[in-house]
Amino acid sequence: MKSRHSSNRPNLWRKTFKRMMILLATFLLVGCVWFGYTQYKIAQAGGESTGEKTDVGIVLGASMWGANPSPGLRERLDLAVKLYQEGRFEYILVTGGKGGSQDMYSEAEGSKRYLVEQGIPEERVLEEDQSTSTLENLLYSKTILSNNQWDSITIITHDFHGTRAREIAESLQYAAIEVETVQSKVLSPIWHPLRESLAYTKWKWDRLWL
Repeated sequence: MKSRHSSNRPNLWRKTFKRMMILLATFLLVGCVWFGYTQYKIAQAGGESTGEKTDVGIVLGASMWGANPSPGLRERLDLAVKLYQEGRFEYILVTGGKGGSQDMYSEAEGSKRYLVEQGIPEERVLEEDQSTSTLENLLYSKTILSNNQWDSITIITHDFHGTRAREIAESLQYAAIEVETVQSKVLSPIWHPLRESLAYTKWKWDRLWL
């Protein structure tokens, strides 16, 4: 004869399974909603630029390919050249440390070399070469701005990166912020915005500790 305890086991397992499925469905729903929200924010590309002149343009770092800026980084640098020539700022601050031992230069040094090759006067290009993330790009840049008595910036990056960059700059209390972005012709239009959702989520977590 089966005990009452053993006969209740199937019911207990069914209830446990049902609760797990409800929990999983809730988790997936929340995840989908959050993903949709991050993609909505990313699509805003940092907001509309007013076109105001600022003290300096800050090019956010991206990877080097050996001795040269990667195609994605060159897109940001080319936008910086265009804005400089339009008179939007008189100085360019390039950012980013060494990505790996295979890189001959830091992102900042490689970026500066490229800008000088494009005709930007060397004395007009400053380097922040210690950072390894967007947060550090803008955090370490504040010291350079303070040393030069600058308080307004134009952030230069890709469109999918603009919203996070602006929010970081606002959290670091930059006085005046413009964001200028480029739509990439060389980076994946699917992968990079998707990856940015993860980066944006991490930023929201990091922001809690600033």
